[in-house]
Amino acid sequence: MPALSNLCPTSVCAEHLAKSPHIHRQGALDVRLATSEAEIAAAQALRYRIFYEEMGATPTADALRAGRDVDPYDMICDHLLVIDHGADGTPQVVGTYRLLRQLVASMHHGFYSAGEYDLSPLFGAAASGGQLLELGRSCVAPEHRNSSTITLLWRGIASYLKAHKIGYLFGCASLPGTDPHVHAAELSFLYQEHLAPPSLRARALAEHHVPMNLLEPGSYDARAAARALPPLIKGYLRVGAKVGDGAFVDRQFNTVDVFVVMPVERITSRYADRFLGEGAANDPA
Repeated sequence: MPALSNLCPTSVCAEHLAKSPHIHRQGALDVRLATSEAEIAAAQALRYRIFYEEMGATPTADALRAGRDVDPYDMICDHLLVIDHGADGTPQVVGTYRLLRQLVASMHHGFYSAGEYDLSPLFGAAASGGQLLELGRSCVAPEHRNSSTITLLWRGIASYLKAHKIGYLFGCASLPGTDPHVHAAELSFLYQEHLAPPSLRARALAEHHVPMNLLEPGSYDARAAARALPPLIKGYLRVGAKVGDGAFVDRQFNTVDVFVVMPVERITSRYADRFLGEGAANDPA
């Protein structure tokens, strides 16, 4: 495999990229699955930049030394990358998602989210409706936080769903900081308006469970709460996501996490046509 880049930590080898397929391309950007250790390392470097340097997570000694966000799940996950090929010919990883299929998780140490939530309702649902896919470690470089990059990430995910016959997407999404009461309105809005049905309702483990239904309906501005949600959570809600019962305070990553689940068959028709249609899946660009 190619040696790790000695340029920018998020740069990758153009020669290697030329030998591996992309899923979709738009201008100087493409989306693809990582096929080398160097590409995964670049994604980890981007994650470090966003989670630790920008969002204030507390790095482990190993992460601080390497300048990369690394954990054991990286070895078993697929890594979805958006690559900016750039005018100078040095490709950079500018967006990433980590993908863990149920089949792979079952052969190793389970899902990452299982350390925060009881996932048993989802296993029952998946038994009759396609396998589960856990989404995690999502981030985009600040200078690429635009519709082009986000659309490419979702087109990559859509193609992955079709290739692996995924029935349900799930994962944790974060609100900044570790005080749930700062987000009382947002958490209450999510619980009251977007709570998953019992058949899909993961619940935060008892030792970690933080109530979400903190405010009475009508005692806060629900529209303002919806607007205050982080863009990623708003994006999930637009494609039909529901939330689990209970938040989780992740002190290492300086976040309050909520569980989100998205049945693929219930993704709104607008997004199904845009991301899951035959034209999108077979786009040669």
